[in-house]
Amino acid sequence: MSAKPKITARGTRDWQELDSRHYLHPFTDFRALAAEGARIITRAEGVHLYDSEGQKILDAMSGLWCVNIGYGRHELADVAARQMKELPYYNSFFKSSHTPAIELAQLLDELTPPQFHRVFFTQSGSEANDTILRMARRYWELLGQPQRKVVISRVNAYHGSTVAAASLGGMAFMHAQGGLPIPDIVHIEQPYWYENGIDVSPQKYGLRAARRLAEKIEELGPERVAAFIGEPVQGAGGVIVPPSTYWPEIQRICREYGILLIADEVICGFGRTGQWFGSDYYGIEPDFMTIAKGLTSGYQPLGGAMVSDRVADVLIEKGGEFAHGFTWSGHPVCCAVAIENINIMRREKIVERTREETAPYFQKRIRELADHKLVGEVRGIGMLGAIELVAHKGSRTFFRNRGAVGLVCREHCFRNGLIMRAVRDTMIMAPPLVMTKENVDELVTKARLCLDLTAREIGVG
Repeated sequence: MSAKPKITARGTRDWQELDSRHYLHPFTDFRALAAEGARIITRAEGVHLYDSEGQKILDAMSGLWCVNIGYGRHELADVAARQMKELPYYNSFFKSSHTPAIELAQLLDELTPPQFHRVFFTQSGSEANDTILRMARRYWELLGQPQRKVVISRVNAYHGSTVAAASLGGMAFMHAQGGLPIPDIVHIEQPYWYENGIDVSPQKYGLRAARRLAEKIEELGPERVAAFIGEPVQGAGGVIVPPSTYWPEIQRICREYGILLIADEVICGFGRTGQWFGSDYYGIEPDFMTIAKGLTSGYQPLGGAMVSDRVADVLIEKGGEFAHGFTWSGHPVCCAVAIENINIMRREKIVERTREETAPYFQKRIRELADHKLVGEVRGIGMLGAIELVAHKGSRTFFRNRGAVGLVCREHCFRNGLIMRAVRDTMIMAPPLVMTKENVDELVTKARLCLDLTAREIGVG
């Protein structure tokens, strides 16, 4: 009988080689990553990650905007295990349902604005936006206006990476691959005052940017427009915080023309702004809300489309079969985890604490970085922040090779135990809502160090 092969522990380089050989990463230059090697994250606790080299890393991005209650919450693992033992999976097709999906739907009715009583579950925000696109067009068909197909979005918006969701987004580099956007999706100016509003106050610019919507509706013909979609705060576009005048004017225009308003709450939802939803923060009343990410704090993949009574009543009373759905719609394990995640947030008053304590301290501290020689603006709301890096402080002059300096800064962050994301030359943050003041202090100290190192590398004195 032959001896069993000796098992040897794998090191970082072993994992990197296997990774480059077998794993195609999202939003990645495959060749460049293979040459450099991936960072191998091995565990996490609270607001920190640990890699295979033993480095402790402050996660100022909550994974991908999602780990709102922090890492290592064993309650969520326990709930998932119990649900797997009881009912690991069943679908919602064929007139079937199960208690986790029903209970979560009821809970979301309680949390969301009063016009929402129903949810269509998906696995991701991308799928939810695909669902909303189809629902919005179906709604107008059922009302006898099938020509209302056009959805208006914004330049540089991100609404997912499936074909429909990437089309709804306004990122040119994504549209350049695969012949996007699909027909009947158009884009208007994003409310980016720092870049586009140099000649006017933020308040005047907010109105000007919002009125691009009315201009586009008139250009297309009001009878053709189905909906407008926007994140309350554009996240992946660079944490673009709209002026206070923007959303009230968008809401007014949508009502004037009778079009549907879609609030993509994938990033802003579940406490990120200091309110349960960005729609609450800005006082808008959307007809759809896209949810995902913070719904489970990233512990399970789950998304959904909140559907207002205005739309749901038409779909139910006039619609017949809605020919759309997913194998994983309302997955029982994901729903059980989402319920416990929301219960934890309520029990520990995480949203209230974010609004009253954590976010004000975070916003105060990150604004101290505005005095740095590389920084043109620091902006943010709630637990969202952005540091705009510029070539000439005070003049809003961007770097010529826009995006290169952001990547330099990002690399210094990685090397010094901090995760911030670079969007062109904007360093963005969305840390876990459970950060302590000491965690915020650590973030700001490391961010300043990385800004100093970046300035030194690019030769800014």
